[in-house]
Amino acid sequence: MTGQSQDPEPHEQQRGPAEEEGEEEEEGDHMHVSVEREDGQLEQEHPLDKDLDKDLEKEEKEELPYPSLAPVVLLALTQHSPPRSWCLRARVSILAILLNCVTLGMFQPFYTNPLGCCDARACDCVCALDDGIFIFFAGEMVVKMVALGVIGQSGYLGDTWNRLDFFIVIVGMLEYSLDGHNVSLSAIRTVRVLRPLRAINRVPSMRILVTLLLDTLPMLGNVLALCFFVFFIFGIVGVQLWAGLLRNRCFMGEDVKMKYNVTFLSGYYRPEVTDDHPFICSMERENGMLRCSDVPRRRVAGTYCSLTAEEAEPEVRLRADQPAPCVNWFQYYTECRAGELNPHKGAINFDNIGYAWIAIFQVITLEGWVDIMYYVMDAHSFYNFIYFFFLIIVGSFFMINLCLVVIATQFSETKQREHALMKSEQRARQLHQSASTLASDSQPGSCYEEIIRYLAHLGRKAWRRLSRCLALTSTHLRRVCTCLKERGGAGRCGGRAGR
Repeated sequence: MTGQSQDPEPHEQQRGPAEEEGEEEEEGDHMHVSVEREDGQLEQEHPLDKDLDKDLEKEEKEELPYPSLAPVVLLALTQHSPPRSWCLRARVSILAILLNCVTLGMFQPFYTNPLGCCDARACDCVCALDDGIFIFFAGEMVVKMVALGVIGQSGYLGDTWNRLDFFIVIVGMLEYSLDGHNVSLSAIRTVRVLRPLRAINRVPSMRILVTLLLDTLPMLGNVLALCFFVFFIFGIVGVQLWAGLLRNRCFMGEDVKMKYNVTFLSGYYRPEVTDDHPFICSMERENGMLRCSDVPRRRVAGTYCSLTAEEAEPEVRLRADQPAPCVNWFQYYTECRAGELNPHKGAINFDNIGYAWIAIFQVITLEGWVDIMYYVMDAHSFYNFIYFFFLIIVGSFFMINLCLVVIATQFSETKQREHALMKSEQRARQLHQSASTLASDSQPGSCYEEIIRYLAHLGRKAWRRLSRCLALTSTHLRRVCTCLKERGGAGRCGGRAGR
């Protein structure tokens, strides 16, 4: 029985080290074990050693809290180093951004000293708060550089919003460094308006909206091209039909000016002192709705005048001690010709394609478009309303809604992509926490569910450790068995393996 226990089976004697190594690879044992011979020489490196090294490197990567970030930054700080492993709450950053918006709104430019702060005591706290917020922003930038690294795809400057924060902080430093050097800082201080944009990256829903607008730009480019085409067509039509017509005014004849002293009257008829709502007449060759004969009578002290200059002259001679009679001087505005100004201080006209686009844009916005239509109808033709009818249908009701359709179509796709991205980031953050933290991809449930989930996590962790121990023991025994077989001690090897 002793001989039978010591002698291996025939097929076991024929198995060499190569076959055992193949079985080890098939069984998936990846533990690194080195055996030293009695003569002091190490055995040749086993193929399992390379696999075990790879597994160890993989385990080290899995132990990183944030595998997507650089393992080491600034040549010394790892992800477990205390300054880098501290948590910076996003709510603190949002609070600082909101306070910065308040300080920007309370800034008073009329009571500032050369340093840019108010001389009044009420502004001292605002300036101090603004300086403190800037220091916080600069410190936040340094902390993020330490945590993420400076360069690289996963570094601080690899993100667009972080580059915006970096630009704002650098410009702020430039502003503080140039104070008191007799340098105009107006252009630099305008960058302060970009500070509220820092809140976009902190609020996920706002980030989705901004990403949506950026994603819709290529599709909106086609819509804007269509809008430009519509503007160009309607602008050319307007210039060809109404160029210079909105300058038409009713002027007084030169013979009347030479015969009577009418210096107290303006050169052309004005319904009001200002020229915001002018009386635009139609020339003889046009079919407009207003003629110079439609100029209303002159009104003095609430009374409409009806006398002509010829009728009033004899009365003045007979009653020299009486005040001047009420003469309707407006009836002498009989010449309709082009003047110098267009309506609304020259802003509304169709003299060239540029001003025509301004008028078309105002019509599409449906703000004050009725006045523009009335001006054109008074100067040219009643049937010009057809132009504005089609312009509002195509511009206001079609093109603007087309932009909304493009944005709504892109919104669902962008929202799904951003939500998937945020979920993946949250999942990666949860799965790569420290070993003492339970990785969970679901929302917190009841107390019993959390206990069961935690126990399952502990069971999986214990099973992994037990599997590693068993693999280590099995690999060690096989390596020892191989060593003994080479020396002719197969019987002792078999006995140890049995025990």
